[in-house]
Amino acid sequence: MSHTGTPALIEAQESTGNIAAYTNTVHEDLEKIRLSISRIVFGQDEVVENALTAILAGGHALLVGVPGLAKTRLVETLGTVFGFDEKRIQFTPDLMPSDIIGSEVMDEEANGKRSFRYIKGPVFAQLLMADEINRASPRTQSALLQAMQEHHVTIAGQRYDLPQPFHVLATQNPLEQEGTYPLPEAQLDRFLMQINIHYPDLDNERRILIETTGASQARPEAVISSERVREIQQLVRNMPVPESVIESILALVRAARPGNGNPDAEKFISWGPGPRAAQALSLCARARALCQGRFAPSIDDVRALAGPILQHRMALNFTARAEETAISTIISQLVKAAL
Repeated sequence: MSHTGTPALIEAQESTGNIAAYTNTVHEDLEKIRLSISRIVFGQDEVVENALTAILAGGHALLVGVPGLAKTRLVETLGTVFGFDEKRIQFTPDLMPSDIIGSEVMDEEANGKRSFRYIKGPVFAQLLMADEINRASPRTQSALLQAMQEHHVTIAGQRYDLPQPFHVLATQNPLEQEGTYPLPEAQLDRFLMQINIHYPDLDNERRILIETTGASQARPEAVISSERVREIQQLVRNMPVPESVIESILALVRAARPGNGNPDAEKFISWGPGPRAAQALSLCARARALCQGRFAPSIDDVRALAGPILQHRMALNFTARAEETAISTIISQLVKAAL
């Protein structure tokens, strides 16, 4: 396992102006993580890069794709290589909120005295895999709202803090499939990124066929500890953001809202992204730069992240649906106009 370091190390590096050297050691760890993941998940480099970005930025990610594209396998692998305490919930139509956050049970002592005792649910983990999250009812989905935003849950007026770091990596089947419920807009906004997963190309599908149907399969191994992850997340927040990047983020997010003069937004968008989208772009641009060994984000990072960060924070109107205009097409036009 790689070295873990301490928060004091980060302070020492920054105080001596040697943040570049520390960033290089982080980049080495991230390269080891990529190598470990590549032995398990094939041909999804962009998906892996976005998932790493979401975790290093300290947020949650929604992985969308048809069954069989290694969504669950990727999440399990990420939990292992990052050294997280991980738990999994298989979302089904009969899943209840208490199956996620836990519930109180009544205990009776020998003397007849009764009291309530809280039994924690699987949400108390550093990495929670919400598998097929859109197969549960909206009521059950909403049980994650407080946990995802505030990193604690409230039961009978009592607050219970979640482990740190805390990440929800959810998988979702396309809404066109039978037995799915659309996620509430408030919950979609809690996801830092929506990562779309597509079919692999021919060469990678051949590799999947050969390497996953033999007598043995590669297994992920821990590369860093969860404490090290928290250090890297703090480093991301300490990275400088050029003024030009801040202005590009604001220009893009505001252009995606109707009423701000962009013709595509006026024509096709019912409502656009809120300030949380700008926060997500700022954090993820820094995390992406760090993943690539750079010390500060650029406008290219904003361009690359526009789709994963904006697509689930915008709603198409009737005109867009009638003309079969995809949200990805609209975002591409917004990026060209704003950046």
